[in-house]
Amino acid sequence: MTAETETPQAAARSCCSSGADHGAPAEVAIDSVTAVYEVKGMTCGHCEGAVSEEISAIDGVTEVKAAAASGQVTVSSRAPLTEEAVRAAVDEAGYEYVGKV
Repeated sequence: MTAETETPQAAARSCCSSGADHGAPAEVAIDSVTAVYEVKGMTCGHCEGAVSEEISAIDGVTEVKAAAASGQVTVSSRAPLTEEAVRAAVDEAGYEYVGKV
């Protein structure tokens, strides 16, 4: 590679002269919606994985983080999710959906 081909690429990835990349990748929606739900019955990492897997299957979901200790599941999606969809996913995983926090 020459310096000529490296410069445009570096400039495209960096928003400041320091070269630090502060931006999110293009595929991560800036208009992302994040919601937190309460789920009863999660006690371990396996439980977190089961709930995360089912909620991740909902159309539009981009990220799921379940925490057994708090009983909270944080979900990022391209658009708001219906309560029915989240409830159905949690039920399918075998846990109790309490509601949106």
